[in-house]
Amino acid sequence: MRLDTTSSSAVVEGDPTDDELLGMLRRMIEIRGFEDEIQRAFTKNLVRGSTHLCNGQEACAVGACSALRPGDSMVCTYRGHGAVLAMGASLERTFAEILGRETGLCRGKGGSMHLTDVEVGAYGSFAIVGAHLPIATGLALAARLDRTEAVSLCFFGDGSTNIGAVHEALNLAGIWRLPVVFFCENNLYGEYSPLPSTTPVEQLADRAAGYGMPGVRVDGNDVVAVRRVVAEAVARARAGEGPTFVEGLTYRHRGHSRTDPAKYRPAGELERWLEHDPIPRLEALLAERGVAAAAIAQARADAESAVAEGYAAALAASAPAVELIHEDVYA
Repeated sequence: MRLDTTSSSAVVEGDPTDDELLGMLRRMIEIRGFEDEIQRAFTKNLVRGSTHLCNGQEACAVGACSALRPGDSMVCTYRGHGAVLAMGASLERTFAEILGRETGLCRGKGGSMHLTDVEVGAYGSFAIVGAHLPIATGLALAARLDRTEAVSLCFFGDGSTNIGAVHEALNLAGIWRLPVVFFCENNLYGEYSPLPSTTPVEQLADRAAGYGMPGVRVDGNDVVAVRRVVAEAVARARAGEGPTFVEGLTYRHRGHSRTDPAKYRPAGELERWLEHDPIPRLEALLAERGVAAAAIAQARADAESAVAEGYAAALAASAPAVELIHEDVYA
């Protein structure tokens, strides 16, 4: 699969301002730094359970979430650290959750695959493949019934598209024309299986027609292109025109999970995709638009400092008290 790497330097109506793009760059660098710290923490035996990192996919999360407004909702997969942070969750509290500290988003009891921060609209990352699409559809139905004009954004991987619950959620959203945007982060692999070995279509967005909704494919490593496509989908949803299926073509730099060396990838594939790394691409775009190099460097420095401070604070926090085990339990 090839990326359309046409430059986004020509500004179109509704695009982020240069200052907003600097903020998006900072958020992408924060997410990258966050994932790198989590990987290091895991190797030091500071993280229990598994971790699934989104290095390389930051433009999908930041571009899509930047198209939302307060009151909208987002759900995502177990590779969801970046999406939760893109919604505005605290770096410190997200670190603390994964490190099992009481100051975490879920008081240290959810961990990497169950990050939730309802205050910023992040209604959870989900460990079961495809299980969260019905949740996204339900959030959209709630918005419809409550007449809030809120929109639900749902991230899922290419491997999810062959799951029964995904079909049911897309089908129901299409029938009821619900205000939801389904964003497929197509990183070419469902765990260890290349997409062609599990899926009979090359362009996943083509499946949208079967659910009566538009399907759009976008360069998922171009944060401005992602923002444009998702902003249009969100506007459609908010106007009562129903759901949209967005396919963001991207690539994870690391293996499926923390112990996967990704030896199944063809030689040279990773190196080719590193040439389209979304962070240097945004830095180059900002320079092309005339943003001062010092401003770009400051955004990076601020992001790196925020990550370091958040991680240090999370490490210093306490583990949950044993008495908390029965709190926040449904039954």
